Amino acid sequence: MEYILDVRALSMDFGGLRALENVDLCIRQGEIAALIGPNGAGKTTLFNCLTGIYQPTAGTIILYPPKTKSKQLNGLKINAIAKLGMARTFQNIRLFGGMTVLENVMVGRHCRSGAGLLGAIFRPPTTRNEEKEIVRKSYTILEYMGLAQQVNELARNLPYGAQRRLEIARALATDPLLLLLDEPAAGMNPQETNELDSLISQLQKDFQLSILLIEHDMKLVMNLAQNIFVLDYGKEIARGTPQEVRNHPAVIKAYLGEEEGPDAEIGQC
Repeated sequence: MEYILDVRALSMDFGGLRALENVDLCIRQGEIAALIGPNGAGKTTLFNCLTGIYQPTAGTIILYPPKTKSKQLNGLKINAIAKLGMARTFQNIRLFGGMTVLENVMVGRHCRSGAGLLGAIFRPPTTRNEEKEIVRKSYTILEYMGLAQQVNELARNLPYGAQRRLEIARALATDPLLLLLDEPAAGMNPQETNELDSLISQLQKDFQLSILLIEHDMKLVMNLAQNIFVLDYGKEIARGTPQEVRNHPAVIKAYLGEEEGPDAEIGQC
């Protein structure tokens, strides 16, 4: 199986603090992988480096889009990385609360539009047709996500679980190859978490996505991920299948604070 993302020796410094140190990460095309670790391990910092919010101090980030040349992401702006096929959600929901549900998804879709400044000013037929297609595509995604009934509702008025789904919908509107989900189950009740489990699996199949998620809900991680990477204090301490990671002594120590036997369970962190 070919890789979609290859991260090598990635480091990130904030002044005198090293948040990530020589992190290697590889995601295969079509797989669901997870990035786990205790609070403060550097997981969201890694996502921010991958998506252009932070420029890493050292290391390389390479995206391998199918049927085209590989692209090094270092130094690229956020919108350029999104256009190459990497989309994300955030640990703290970042919707446009004063915009409608439909408008939020349309914002994501605009990275695939070709209309420039002149098109926006003069609105030729090509621009108008493109805008109609953006609306159509956005509504189709909302239908898929079960949000079509709230299409004209302000995003801030949605229930919490629906806001989480809307943020995923906005990411899907960019036509991603690789979807990064930052704690998608945070704040959800058990029923919503179970629904999210099924949704992520279905997204991977229906949209032919590769998915990397950060998550503290270990049941969700173990159910979904084929491959798990574990960070602690900015360093990788383990990687492997769910069973390999579950029983890894360094992982158990990082989560529980002490060495345990091979039958120890990793709980919520």
